[in-house]
Amino acid sequence: MKNYYSVLGVPKGASDGEIKKAYRKLAMKYHPDRNEGDNSAEEKFKEVSEAYAVLSDKKKRSQFDQFGSEGFHQKFSQEDIFRDFDINEILRGFGFEGGNPFQGQGGGFGNPFSQGRPPQREPQIPPLKKELAVSFEEAALGCQRTLAISRNGTTQEETNVKIPSGITHGKVLRLPGKGHISGSRRGDLHLLVNVLSHPLFRREGRDVVVDAEIKLTQAMLGATIEVETLNGIKSVKIPPGTQNNTKLRLKEVGIQFSPGVRGDQLVRVLIKIPKELTEEQILHIRFLQDTGI
Repeated sequence: MKNYYSVLGVPKGASDGEIKKAYRKLAMKYHPDRNEGDNSAEEKFKEVSEAYAVLSDKKKRSQFDQFGSEGFHQKFSQEDIFRDFDINEILRGFGFEGGNPFQGQGGGFGNPFSQGRPPQREPQIPPLKKELAVSFEEAALGCQRTLAISRNGTTQEETNVKIPSGITHGKVLRLPGKGHISGSRRGDLHLLVNVLSHPLFRREGRDVVVDAEIKLTQAMLGATIEVETLNGIKSVKIPPGTQNNTKLRLKEVGIQFSPGVRGDQLVRVLIKIPKELTEEQILHIRFLQDTGI
């Protein structure tokens, strides 16, 4: 998979200006007008233009940084990548006036990725749509899955799918070329993600929420309890005087969004009030009542 930063020769934290400067230099170097008949230069020009289409767009760049190259290309087709990207205007800004660099003559500024030919309208292969059930943990932390995909009614083929960490219920993973087969052409595979519910955890944005039931005395006097997290069991301190529905925060054990970027876990405290009391307990409670508690 392509690392767009490497394609442009810039670091991941490069500024918008540095990215534009790098692309301009490479576009000038590999532009077909300067490399007539050189197919390798033409392919290189397309590659750097694709990288710039992603890294010059804040939303697309954020998605690429978040999901990485493989996860990004599962979510975005080439059509998605070049949507709202006006390469013609960019080329004019770099001093290239005239026709489409990929159309040997005339035609104005058409599709710059048409392999030097006028665009041919072939019937599109409808995407193969499947539903993919993933566990709460798989969606929160990401995982790799191998699926046996049925194509054209009979053909089965194993397909590796990377589930990006932090993916939400209802998202669609797009896998180019993994769908129906028609002659030498292959359509895309669209996987509708169904995140299964969890008996303990639920999600609030980047955070995981879990309920913890404690005794009345623990709420009044404080205590240390243990709760489940995505990273196993963790100890949580209950401060004295904790109120019902208080949320205590465990740092960076929530939803994984990218390496080093993670949400928290919120522990919602539920104070259990006993429905029945022994005679001795009633005496103690009444004594506390008389003290003003």
